[in-house]
Amino acid sequence: MSEYQYYEFQAIDRPLDRAAQEALRSISSRARITATSFTNHYDWGDFRGNPRNLMEQWFDLHLYLANWGTRRLMMRVPERFLKRADLDPFLREVDWVKIWTSGDSLILDINHDEEEPFDAWDDGSGWLATLAQLRADVLSGDLRLFYLLWLAAVQYELVSDGELEPLPGIGPLTGPLEAFAEFFVMDRNLVEAAAESGASDAEISKHDLREALAAIPEEEKTELLVRLLQGDSHVGAELKSRLRNERPVPSAPRRTVSELRMRAQEIREARERAEAERQEAERRRQLEEAEKARRVRLKVLKQRGAGIWREIEEEIERRNAPGYDKAASLLSDLQLLAAEEGSQGEFDRRLASICARHGNKWKFMERLIKLGLALAEE
Repeated sequence: MSEYQYYEFQAIDRPLDRAAQEALRSISSRARITATSFTNHYDWGDFRGNPRNLMEQWFDLHLYLANWGTRRLMMRVPERFLKRADLDPFLREVDWVKIWTSGDSLILDINHDEEEPFDAWDDGSGWLATLAQLRADVLSGDLRLFYLLWLAAVQYELVSDGELEPLPGIGPLTGPLEAFAEFFVMDRNLVEAAAESGASDAEISKHDLREALAAIPEEEKTELLVRLLQGDSHVGAELKSRLRNERPVPSAPRRTVSELRMRAQEIREARERAEAERQEAERRRQLEEAEKARRVRLKVLKQRGAGIWREIEEEIERRNAPGYDKAASLLSDLQLLAAEEGSQGEFDRRLASICARHGNKWKFMERLIKLGLALAEE
């Protein structure tokens, strides 16, 4: 397996100015660099930059993928939206996640190595576009991303059975959350079990937003609008976070790790049963189709009468694989027809005659033996 590495960075809050783009170009001469992104891949060699430094200087998101099993996602979040203490219940047992402060931001670094390389080819493109929404969700107070990190620790049996989940589930599961679980190769059954319940504040309705905006003093509304017109991309996130913090959230029961694992096992077994039923239904469908096709073939053979034996001889005399295959297939169908019509004796005599004339054609004889045709070895 050849080496492959994919690097992608995104600048969301601040576009890259010309000086930043020139500095990035000095790191890589063939990367695709825009005012909001840096993308490159390597089939040999390595990236000369330091992702940590690039995140601290310019970028808000970074994704890395290597075909030997390493996957990495980095996220920079203004510290006023996320406190380290908020993350402690989720990340106590997750040693592949690092968090540090850079200026007025927190940087989250999720760096995980799979024990086995990935079988399916994945060039890395497209992942960050899907996962980028997770940063916006975190800014607005949605912590379900960190629940998934805790759930990964559950998957790797780093959390005790009696521990309670840090949130009452992650439902309803969003596309970006599903993509995150897929990117880091999480147990789909465990994720589905976690998503069967969820916090009632996961989705904020338009009605709730209208009520929250109406309650904001006019002077503060004006200030928010000014910031919005000045290009502050965090206004929406602040409002959503404010709404989450202000409205009452009904308490919901939290499940233990043991309960989640048991439910995941039930989901796995149900999925396996459904797959087995699907495969059985497909097998029956294929058998029915094969039987219909066989009936058609046998009907045609019966209509053709003795002429079919001449065709078999012609196919054998071609002395090539397609001819031998066609002849053997016709003989197999004729044996079925003989069994149905009670003419097995006549078929055996004709087959014996063919074997006597063409017994030196070993490739043809091998096909007859493989089909289990009577008298093929004579």
